[in-house]
Amino acid sequence: MRNLEKLSDNKLAVLLCEGSDAAFEEIFNRYWSALYAAAYKRLKSHEKAEETVQDLFTHLWTKRKCIKIHTSLAAYLHTAIRYMVFNNMQKEGVRESYRISQQTTNSYDNSTEETILINDLNKILEKEVNHLPPKCRSVYELSRKHYKTNREIAAVLGISEKTVEGHLTKAIRQLKIRIYGINKLASWLIIILSIKN
Repeated sequence: MRNLEKLSDNKLAVLLCEGSDAAFEEIFNRYWSALYAAAYKRLKSHEKAEETVQDLFTHLWTKRKCIKIHTSLAAYLHTAIRYMVFNNMQKEGVRESYRISQQTTNSYDNSTEETILINDLNKILEKEVNHLPPKCRSVYELSRKHYKTNREIAAVLGISEKTVEGHLTKAIRQLKIRIYGINKLASWLIIILSIKN
């Protein structure tokens, strides 16, 4: 076996096209470090740089019989690695854009679902509030919709604070019972609304 280390790149390229394993190994040993450095400079990742150089040499070996090198072997390999690095970066960019768009879509979908759920729960609550006895409904609405204190409600309606508390307790109890019977999921809304801000 000839000492391939002393052969020129052109001779190695000819031997590679003829299917010489030894020529391929010599090209690998001669250019791996330089190609790795070129890939790492742009990719900033040891793993991705190694993978890209490995892909280049795999391609070089599998296509060895049909590769046409019009310039020097070194120029061919450096052009090929730049092209592969560019492809890699482009794919990563597409993946990242897709990942961000998926996150945005999922976030939008979740907020849309929550908005629909809250709207549905509010409709159920409004319907059930309308079924309360008139005095009870007035007290409840002044408390929960207009954020008035028990003292203010008592003054507006001309009743005692104790009576206001009684109406509120009765309203919340009835709403919990009625809404739980209609929609168990909605009952949490009433529990929240029963807590005075």
